[in-house]
Amino acid sequence: MSQEIRNIAIIAHVDHGKTTLTDALMEQTGAREGEASMDSNALERERGITIYAKNTSVEYKGTKINIVDTPGHADFGSEVERVLRSIDSVLLVVDAQEGPMPQTRFVLKKSLELGLKPIVVINKIDKPAADPDRTEEQVLELFLELGANDEQSDFTVVYAIGREGVAKRKMSDEMKDLSPLLDVILEQVPPARGYVAGESLRAQVFNLGYDNFLGRLAVARIYEGSIKANQPLFIKHEGRELAKGKVVKLSTFKGVQKQETPEAFAGDIVMIAGFSDINIGDTLTDNENAEPLPAIAVDEPTIALQFMPNASPFAGREGKFVTSRQIRERLEKELEINVGLQVDFASGDNFEVRGRGEMHIAILLENMRREGYEMAVSQPQVIVKDIDGVKSEPFEEVTVDIPSEFQGAVIERLGNRAFIMTNMVMHENQVRLIFEGPTRGLLGYKNQFIVDTKGEGILASRVLGFKPYAGEIKKRQAGSMISMIQGKALGFALFGLQDRGQLYITPGTEVYEGMVIGNTSKGEEMMVNPTKGKQLTNMRASGSDDAIVLVPPKIISIEVGLEIMADDEYLEITPMNVRLRKAQLKESDRRKGK
Repeated sequence: MSQEIRNIAIIAHVDHGKTTLTDALMEQTGAREGEASMDSNALERERGITIYAKNTSVEYKGTKINIVDTPGHADFGSEVERVLRSIDSVLLVVDAQEGPMPQTRFVLKKSLELGLKPIVVINKIDKPAADPDRTEEQVLELFLELGANDEQSDFTVVYAIGREGVAKRKMSDEMKDLSPLLDVILEQVPPARGYVAGESLRAQVFNLGYDNFLGRLAVARIYEGSIKANQPLFIKHEGRELAKGKVVKLSTFKGVQKQETPEAFAGDIVMIAGFSDINIGDTLTDNENAEPLPAIAVDEPTIALQFMPNASPFAGREGKFVTSRQIRERLEKELEINVGLQVDFASGDNFEVRGRGEMHIAILLENMRREGYEMAVSQPQVIVKDIDGVKSEPFEEVTVDIPSEFQGAVIERLGNRAFIMTNMVMHENQVRLIFEGPTRGLLGYKNQFIVDTKGEGILASRVLGFKPYAGEIKKRQAGSMISMIQGKALGFALFGLQDRGQLYITPGTEVYEGMVIGNTSKGEEMMVNPTKGKQLTNMRASGSDDAIVLVPPKIISIEVGLEIMADDEYLEITPMNVRLRKAQLKESDRRKGK
């Protein structure tokens, strides 16, 4: 009860080293057991990115430091916003080579608006092209550009190599461990306001969890008073009726583990079970007349697509959960914890799912297929709204880092997609281009970007909000190569087809009528027979029996499928396969629909 508490969040652009640094802090303070990591989800470990905001706590010099590790990808921005409301300072981690990136700007802007004073950690100073001085200058420019006040602009800088668990305050200092960073946290982060005897409880929920036995879990910051296990409480939210409930289980965080506790006090972050209808931003109190804390706003979704049961000829072969009722139940469960997601259950067997971006939706689909779900989804479309009588759509700021030889191709492609270049910075043979344009123009471009920059470019984006509709966008649309028959694809047939475009399948792949097996370079749709074998005769002719050499196909993952599919196609997702197919499988039906 008398222990001092500091509450901080670690924020940064994707892959700038937040989670590695958090793991290193836990390692040094003895809070990490074995290989325990903040990236606990299998997808997070595979992709090396943080998807869900998570809590940990470490003890240093008798002080408890609650740390919230936040996602760095723009699609999970809604996770960051609400976390910032629950803490007292942020560690802004910036890569010493890349400098501030779009998500750095997004998360910093949110924290400055809330009046927080960030501590800047310039990470990865051991990179060959690292330039900590230039990075520090760029960060200061960003602070000033975002309207930081004098106190916020006078930030403390710590230099670190998160992977090795070392930090220093000056570039000339020696590095042994992360003590310099922990000391700065104790010096700069204001202590959480402690418990005052007799005060009414006020705690605000900023994150949600789910447990199969306990149901919905609320992660909350206690601002005033104390909370006890089995205590009856009120849930308050502006504009909603007062609700009641009882604390079934109360836990605090120790390392990445949750530790059950009989009581917790003001300043701490806790996990509470027992309230099935609690939401982000709700205030928990033991006083019916207490003022609710200011609500937490979450950014709106920008794209929408349809989820539906799989109806292809191969439906039900691999999935355990295939019916619309099972898909509905899984989406309802996802809504318990995924606050950036919205689902419309009104239209029968098809469900309209709205999210923050392709990555946001792709992660949900990947989790579902791994759990044994089988479904089909339609092409993602941006959400168009009417704002004050003006047709509006979401716009994004895109930052591109590429070798200067590729800048012409990138500027031309994005220009055709209604993007306007707002800034250009040259640095030796590299160039950073910044564009603004509609999210619609970015859908389906990332794949093309990899081809145009030969895999050497970095593309990052952040949502700017809704702006007036940008008009029609003409994208170069590759046509589809569609199977006209069901069977197994043969190398002989694919060898003849690979000159017409890019294939998505290998020999031996099972196909069905209406399945898209590749694209065509000329842009027209082409019906093909990928199961055709070679006519065998007793005659032999030199040259006609050469070995078949196949170009490696483009393997369709969920992200690639969402990007390349046409508006009359579905992406069929099963636990073992991802296939692209026409909505109407028969050619005659497609012709009628035109």
